[in-house]
Amino acid sequence: MTRAIVLILALLTAAAAAADEMTVPRLAVAEPDWQMAAANAPDGLDALNAAAATRFTGIDKSSVPVLLPFDKETLAGFRPTGFFQSGPAGYDAVFSLRTADTADLSDIRYRDPVYVLMSGLRFTYDLDGPALPEGQPVKELDALFPGITRTLHEFYVRYSFSRFGVTYVAAIYCRDIRPRPRILSCKQADRVAERFLRALKLAGGNPAAAGPAVEPPPIVRPDQISSDFTYFSPGSLIPGSGRRPDVPGRTDYTVYARLRFPIKEPPAFANSQSFNNWGDCDFTGRSPRRLGRKGMSYSCKVNGLPLVFDESAGRNYSYPWRDNFCEHRNFDVGQCPAGQGHQGQDIRPSNCAQINQGADRCEPYRHDVVAAHDGMLLRAPKQEAVFLFINTADTHMRVRYMHMSPKRLDADGVLSGRTVKAGERIGLVANYNEYERGTTNHLHFDMQVPTRIGWVFVNPYMTLVAAYERLIGARGTEIKTGDPEPPVATVAPVILQPGIVRVPTAEQGNAMADGAKDALVPAKLPEPKPAQIGAKERAESQPHRATSSKEKKPRKRRIRRRRKRSHTADE
Repeated sequence: MTRAIVLILALLTAAAAAADEMTVPRLAVAEPDWQMAAANAPDGLDALNAAAATRFTGIDKSSVPVLLPFDKETLAGFRPTGFFQSGPAGYDAVFSLRTADTADLSDIRYRDPVYVLMSGLRFTYDLDGPALPEGQPVKELDALFPGITRTLHEFYVRYSFSRFGVTYVAAIYCRDIRPRPRILSCKQADRVAERFLRALKLAGGNPAAAGPAVEPPPIVRPDQISSDFTYFSPGSLIPGSGRRPDVPGRTDYTVYARLRFPIKEPPAFANSQSFNNWGDCDFTGRSPRRLGRKGMSYSCKVNGLPLVFDESAGRNYSYPWRDNFCEHRNFDVGQCPAGQGHQGQDIRPSNCAQINQGADRCEPYRHDVVAAHDGMLLRAPKQEAVFLFINTADTHMRVRYMHMSPKRLDADGVLSGRTVKAGERIGLVANYNEYERGTTNHLHFDMQVPTRIGWVFVNPYMTLVAAYERLIGARGTEIKTGDPEPPVATVAPVILQPGIVRVPTAEQGNAMADGAKDALVPAKLPEPKPAQIGAKERAESQPHRATSSKEKKPRKRRIRRRRKRSHTADE
């Protein structure tokens, strides 16, 4: 640690003279035409607000005129989902529709509800980086919404139009492929969107809700310099780990909002899960291909960097941080230079708890995840993804949390319409990815902001750096290209059952199941390095498939399916 401090202090000497590179976002602010809106409300906006308030609480807080299907005649089969948020930045609402229950859509063989996100935007974000796609005119709807355009971007079909001087966007998650019972094609989504748009009516809004002039949130960094917190520059991916090996990440120094860091207690470690120790290289190939024993050496074929089969090892639980917003994935991300990427940032908690000395996995459910801001949650039961919508005078954003347990989220009431305060506990860091233990123990955190075509992913990295600096009360040190790297100072794992190691019996071989208590046998092993657990941490240790370091044959690993991103939090 002493060597690390010396190197960091050397870096600070050069950094002190450099300008602060964190930047604020650029906002395009609308001026709603309330006279035009009032002309469309014969009984007045107050009467509209009162009529709609029974379904849409707080509609009179919207700083823009609210367009919704809101009475029996105009709902057209769409149901409010319990999520409606309005405020100085405009409003967002989610509606659902089952095609099987709607006569003119019953030929669409889609098993799940279709969800429509409707947004009215007081201001939009003007982004650097790759240009947003241009929308195509929609002739069928142009008479109702002059200038309306259709855009397919990041797996959403979006219909954007201007009314009352305000940008409105209706969006539906879809795939641009042939329809399937569990996949909504974008052509099918178009039919639902057209029905929804034809049902829109002026439902309310309040000219007094706009508040003062809109300015982006200022950047305030601590004066004190941290002795250990370091981070690589935004866009600096692990070599070769981008969607294309020769294409870098997104160099974005924007701090989009003043957030509370999403994991309650420091330290925390933002880095790659796929291209670090125990990672699967995102199915790009690794050598050797078969792994099973803790500590086995291997590497990802894209870069050949040395790794070990141990989730607690090396850079996993140490500074510096590493951006992985545009890391190798098959998800469309318009802000990434290669057009695809990871969508967000992975964050490991303060330490790795392992069930015994032979374990290669980190145990979940020990570190609190908290709300990053005051806001409203959007999540349907049984879903993994949790959205938090933020609507203030200077911030309009939705952030997403991934890999927490759906059952626990349901039990804790983490559901659409719930309001939370910054720092309020909403879950626990876990490893759920379609099933328990489907990924490493970490939190996936991503951010989207509204643009002229609706919500798009932006790089959360520097926003998280700023949030973490406020959490620890000290400023981090950026490691730029060519700067010396501090030595790795890994946080030692917490061993829950010291002196015990899981050894498979002859009958069990390498396929030992979780929960096989008879396979726990004592072993004489070196004492683990001391590591501390906070008194408030929840230690729900589960038997797990770790093998003894003395095994000669590697156990068979379950082949993981390609990751998916749950979109159905839009419920």
